[in-house]
Amino acid sequence: MTEDATGIAVRQWGELAPGAVLLDGFHAIKHALRFGARVGPVLTTDAAAVLALADRLADDVTEVLRGLLTEVDRDALRGLVPRGHTTEVAALAARPAREDNLAALAHRPRPAPVVLLDNPRNLGNVGAVVRLAAGFGATGVVTTGDLDPWHQNAVRAGAGLHYATAVERVETDGLPPGPLFALDPEGEDIRSVVLPDDAVLAFGSERHGISDEVRARADRLVSLPMRPQVSSYNLATSVRMALFHWGGPKAAG
Repeated sequence: MTEDATGIAVRQWGELAPGAVLLDGFHAIKHALRFGARVGPVLTTDAAAVLALADRLADDVTEVLRGLLTEVDRDALRGLVPRGHTTEVAALAARPAREDNLAALAHRPRPAPVVLLDNPRNLGNVGAVVRLAAGFGATGVVTTGDLDPWHQNAVRAGAGLHYATAVERVETDGLPPGPLFALDPEGEDIRSVVLPDDAVLAFGSERHGISDEVRARADRLVSLPMRPQVSSYNLATSVRMALFHWGGPKAAG
């Protein structure tokens, strides 16, 4: 008996899955393709619907996507991606080489800061920060701690924009070079501080804040304006405010 298209696609998926990045949903695939990821196979329950979505929202990737799509039955897709996106399309992609990302993060002079997430605990927050960093044109996002910033939940929250900026996990003693500005409630008001383009902007974990190791390495502690008796901002909100402060004067000028 010859193997049908679904069987071939499922087998290829299984062969590629170890070490590959899961792109769950149309927008993650769209961004990965736009920013040069090696993508495939792309599985969907409705190829015509996916191509129509591409024509409407991202016609720059329609033809590339057309050549990658394989239509499979819903049970097969759910067997590979149990909590799949509502667009019912998923793909695997190659993860960028670690050495390439580290080289991009270390290169100076840098045109934009690096965002450091110090021991983050929520993968959704990591993905949201990557999405912000890509939108602001940050050089990259690095994390310390045990969470993998390329985990499928982070990639999904980042809408595939991990491919638009350098994303890596590093040790505290291997941070990218550049002046380290750590966000801390005891720091000086960020509105009085000029953040240089080659800064490393460090944000603590959602619960515990900046670690002692990163605090000791910081060149400067800065704080975000906050109403008294309010405990903290969401991590992604804090990153957004800091990056807006960095880019605001340039945009105004």
